[in-house]
Parts: sequence; C-alpha cells; structure tokens
Amino acid sequence: MIEVTNLKKSFEEHPVLEGVSFSIAKGDSVVIIGRSGCGKSVLIKHMIGLLMPDSGEVRIGGELLTGKNERELLRIRRRFGMLFQSAALFDSLTVEDNVAFLLRREGKMTQGQIQKRVDEVLEVVELPRTQKKKPSELSGGMKKRVGLARAIVYKPEILLYDEPTTGLDPVVSDSIDQLIVRVSEQLHVTSVVVTHDIRSMRRVGKRIIMLAQGLVYVEGSPEEIFSSRDPLVHRFVNGISDPKENSF
Repeated sequence: MIEVTNLKKSFEEHPVLEGVSFSIAKGDSVVIIGRSGCGKSVLIKHMIGLLMPDSGEVRIGGELLTGKNERELLRIRRRFGMLFQSAALFDSLTVEDNVAFLLRREGKMTQGQIQKRVDEVLEVVELPRTQKKKPSELSGGMKKRVGLARAIVYKPEILLYDEPTTGLDPVVSDSIDQLIVRVSEQLHVTSVVVTHDIRSMRRVGKRIIMLAQGLVYVEGSPEEIFSSRDPLVHRFVNGISDPKENSF
C-alpha cells in the first residue's frame, strides 16, 4: 500500500531525511516513532504529496507521487483519512456539520445519504446522538473521536494519526487506542500512527518504525523494539535522557 524508497529531503542545506526506506502492506498497522525533529512530520507530508523529495520515491498503491499534477495528487490524497493532533474541528460548526463537511463540499451525495453516513460513522466512534453539539461542548477525547469520524466518513483506504493521544489522560488515551485498533479491524484500513506515547506504541502497532539520524534506525514488532539492547532505542522507549546531550 505504501512504499518509500531512499527518500531524501533537506531544507536550506539542512538534511532531514537522508535515505528513508520502508514499505507498509495493505491492512497493516504501523507506528512511526522518533525524537522531536527527526523527520516524522516531513515524512508524513511526503506520503500524502504535500512535499516532494529531493530524491527517492514514494508510491501509494503502486502509484509514484513524483511528477503528478495537483489534480492527480488530490485523487491520491482521497485514499487517505487523517486524525490531526488537535482534532482540527471547525468551532462554529456542529458535530454533524464537521463530519459531513467534505461530503457536502463534493456534492456527490443527497442530504439523506450524507445524514445516514454521518450517523453510521458516529456510531463507529461511539458518539451517537451528538450531531447537534458544538466542539465547545465536547471533552478532549470526544473531539478526537469526532475528528476520527470525519476521517473515515468517506471510506479511506489509509488512516494517518498524528499524535492521537496528546493532551489526554491515561484512561481516555487507552480508549482512543482501543478505538484505533477497532476501526482498523472493522474497516480493514491501513493505519499509520505517529506518536510519542509509549503505551500507545505497544497497543496500536503491529510494527514499529523508528527514525533517527535521517534514516530508519530500526523496525520490528513491539516486542522486538521494547526488548532492544540498542542504547538509542532503549533510552527512547524507556524515556531516559542521554547525559552527553544535556547542556545548561
């Protein structure tokens, strides 16, 4: 479903990605981790065609993104749904209008069809009877669920999650993790989760990819990553700073 080959990207001669390569199979659930500034967000932007590489390739479902015009890129982006870190809801719109926003903009469905689809996805994220609420009336966890409902409303093949549990307490975080797993299994989508949440890494990923030094530093199952004796990996997953990097 997703193939990244020798991807390189620099900004003003500052290298960020220096030869990243990996592949993600259809239906897989992959977590991408790494320290702040390691290139996770830059990588995600390449995957949806918002950035183009200096060299290397990104293919989605076998289609090469490089060389595509904006209309072709929009068609490929249609295969993605994304849950943003802040949920990115429109404050002035109700839950129903937030979820239905893209469907109404496209104008391909009747109002009755849109209403039915909105009701269906709100059931999936366990938020029935919230259609008329405004974001200001929702908790942080509920906003994330509405954001996920909006991401799945048009039946994407790939779901991208950007720090889905940021700002949530441990109990709500656990419920969001369970929802990610359930949505992946129920809708048979490919899931890519970018997170710093150590518990989420264990719960939602079948495979973990760690970026460091501009490359895929290591990848493997959660068990392999969390039992790694590599100093860099061990410090990251256990939240241990490197004394050599501390300067005051």
